[in-house]
Order: sequence, then C-alpha cells, then structure tokens
Amino acid sequence: MLNHKQTLVWIKGPVGQLETLYYPPQSPACGVAVINHPNPLQGGLNTNKVVQIAAKALADLGFHCYLPNLRGVGHSEGQHDYGRGEVADCLAVIDFARQQHPDAAQLVLSGFSFGGYVALFAARTCRPDVLLLMAPALGKYKIAAPEAYDPANTLVFHGEKDEIIPLHNALDWATPQELPIMVVPAASHFFHGKLMVLKQWIERLLPALLAKPPR
Repeated sequence: MLNHKQTLVWIKGPVGQLETLYYPPQSPACGVAVINHPNPLQGGLNTNKVVQIAAKALADLGFHCYLPNLRGVGHSEGQHDYGRGEVADCLAVIDFARQQHPDAAQLVLSGFSFGGYVALFAARTCRPDVLLLMAPALGKYKIAAPEAYDPANTLVFHGEKDEIIPLHNALDWATPQELPIMVVPAASHFFHGKLMVLKQWIERLLPALLAKPPR
C-alpha cells in the first residue's frame, strides 16, 4: 500500500482563498487532477472518502492531485453559490495546478455528487483529457447539468443502489450521448464498502482513455 501524504495549500480564487489539499504523484508525473467535493450543505468537504479515494487512485497513476474546498466550505472564503460561482473556483484551481506543474501535460477533472455537477460545467471551458465523475448530481438542481463536453473521454461511476441520485437519473442523462455508465453493483451514493472497488476500476479504466490518440 502506497503512503499518500497530503499537504495544505491556499489558492487564490475569484472571491478569496481556497483551502486545498494536495497529493503528490506516486509514480512518474504525467499530469494534474482536480477533484471536487460533494454538497457542502449536507456536510461535503474535500476530506470526503469518495474524493479521497479518487485522489489516491489518480496519484498512483502519476497525477498531481488538488482537492479544493470550494467557496464557503471549510476555511475557504466566500459563500456557497449552489454550483454557479463554484465553477469559477474550480477553474482557478486548475489554472494554479497547471502553473505549478507546467511539464505535467495531461488534465483530469473529477468530482463526486455536487462536485461532479460543478465539473461538468467547468469542463466546457478547460476541456480536460478525461472527465471522471462519481455519482454526479444529475437531475438535482434547477439549472440542469450540461452534456459531457466529450462523451468519449468521460468516465462515470454510479452506485446501483444510489439513494440520493437514482441510477435512472444518470442513465437518462447518458443515453442521448451514448455514454456508458459504470454501475457498481449494490453500491450506495457514498460507495460504502465499495471504495476499494471504485479505486481499482479507476486505475484500470482511466489509463485507456489517456492513451487514446488526440482527436
């Protein structure tokens, strides 16, 4: 088992400093990754177990991983904006990460639940090499989540027994895009008891997307 050490960094966002956890890569660096947390109104933070396991998987694959607390969350400045201002926060973290690691060319943008909703909007601007979503909050907010900017480079995991964002929400969103959903059998929204399964499948499937030639 690799020893994933994290450090705290502060990143200047549009409305103030963003409290951010950083995981260094555990293999030769190939890129940067930003992983967004779930709904803070229900206790979502960058210490969430799904966010942490995704970061560990990406660090093992060679990514510099940044896990921000978006505006108004934890000790980050600003106020929660229900996914609107958080997109600008996410893009600011991506810009910072790329400036810190200019030789790490690839970008993975990720998010769990509310964080996946934010990532879908942010991806329209930053165009990541891979968009990695875990139980994204589809069909949850008044402003509907956009389609994936590039379904062929999007990887979505969803629990079969998700009690917060039903699986059919994800299927209804994905079907018009012909975007496969990776269903984790018997998993709840928080992937209780399935976190290592989630990590293993991220590590198996994501490299195949990164290895595809540019379109």
